[in-house]
Amino acid sequence: MPTKTSLPDYRAAADEVVARYGRDPDFLISMLQDLQAEQEHVPPEAMKRLAEILNVPLSRIYSVATFYTTFSLTRRGKHLITLCVGTVCYLKGAKAVAEAIQSRLKIEPGGTTEDRLFTFQPVNCLGACALAPVLMIDEKYYGKVTPAQVPEILAEYGAKEEP
Repeated sequence: MPTKTSLPDYRAAADEVVARYGRDPDFLISMLQDLQAEQEHVPPEAMKRLAEILNVPLSRIYSVATFYTTFSLTRRGKHLITLCVGTVCYLKGAKAVAEAIQSRLKIEPGGTTEDRLFTFQPVNCLGACALAPVLMIDEKYYGKVTPAQVPEILAEYGAKEEP
């Protein structure tokens, strides 16, 4: 008889998070943050369970989880690469930097590398126009980034050299 692969119990994880906040729906964002920190994303099963326990529409939970770019409904890589592609950054070369990242890591925007080391997420603004184009990996900012700097920056986080 085949054995079933053990899957995470997202419903139980949601139960634990809700208990920490006294079942108060006003703490929904904090609950989603905790779920993401513990599960590496906000699982749909956990959102359904939050809706049940908190007695709020699933659409409300989903809208919060999809409104804020800090939340992800799919697992992210160990390091999150955030590239500003807003007007100033775009005009100062963000498109070329994005192409260098995509080429180097062989992923599309929103994608995660096969080794789950990086997730690449372009955003409309990082609020650092004076550093344009600006790139952020995890919590560290890189300003005035050029495509030529991409391999060196990624190597700091364990990216392998191209063959």
